[in-house]
Amino acid sequence: MPLKKSSKAKSTVSAKVQQVAFSWDIPGLVAGVDEAGRGPLAGPVVAAAVILDDLRPIAGLNDSKKLSAARREKLFDEIRAKALCCSIAQASVEEIDEINILQATLLAMRRAVEGLRLKPAKVLVDGNRLPVLDVLAEAIVKGDATVPAISAASILAKVTRDRWCAELDARYPQYGFATHKGYGTAEHLAALQTHGACPQHRKTFAPVTRVL
Repeated sequence: MPLKKSSKAKSTVSAKVQQVAFSWDIPGLVAGVDEAGRGPLAGPVVAAAVILDDLRPIAGLNDSKKLSAARREKLFDEIRAKALCCSIAQASVEEIDEINILQATLLAMRRAVEGLRLKPAKVLVDGNRLPVLDVLAEAIVKGDATVPAISAASILAKVTRDRWCAELDARYPQYGFATHKGYGTAEHLAALQTHGACPQHRKTFAPVTRVL
């Protein structure tokens, strides 16, 4: 499933408006939304939206960080096969540097929801911030461990970004992206000092700024 990206980063301006959260249930399809890649020093932030099929349950859904890489890969394929629909989107490094990582994350989440083939009646988002959407939405802290649809979105986003890091590692093996996934580990920081930044490093993140 291709990553979706609009041509204009300025479309995120509206994401700065706080959306009211609702706690009651309404009938209709429910989508879970989560992201991967807010903390790393390089690469896009990836978001996913998933509407699960109650008639095709998926066993073992959980916060992607609590699952092994092999288990995430297996669940990735199962989610893609069994969900009513799902969508994976991103905000690029350039957008992160232009509008900041929070707004870029909200932008990626909105793109993921807008990319769903079916329109949900309600969207459940992991965390405590909401993208601006044209449907009812609720933020759920630690929802990736408690809400199956959010767990599924967490897995899709994490696997997609990890695969991107493996591809980047093939292009820039000196940084070790396949191992640290772009996070600011000692290995990564040492590589930045030795080799400088590559085009996929986030220039506004302090460790990268220091070597530019």
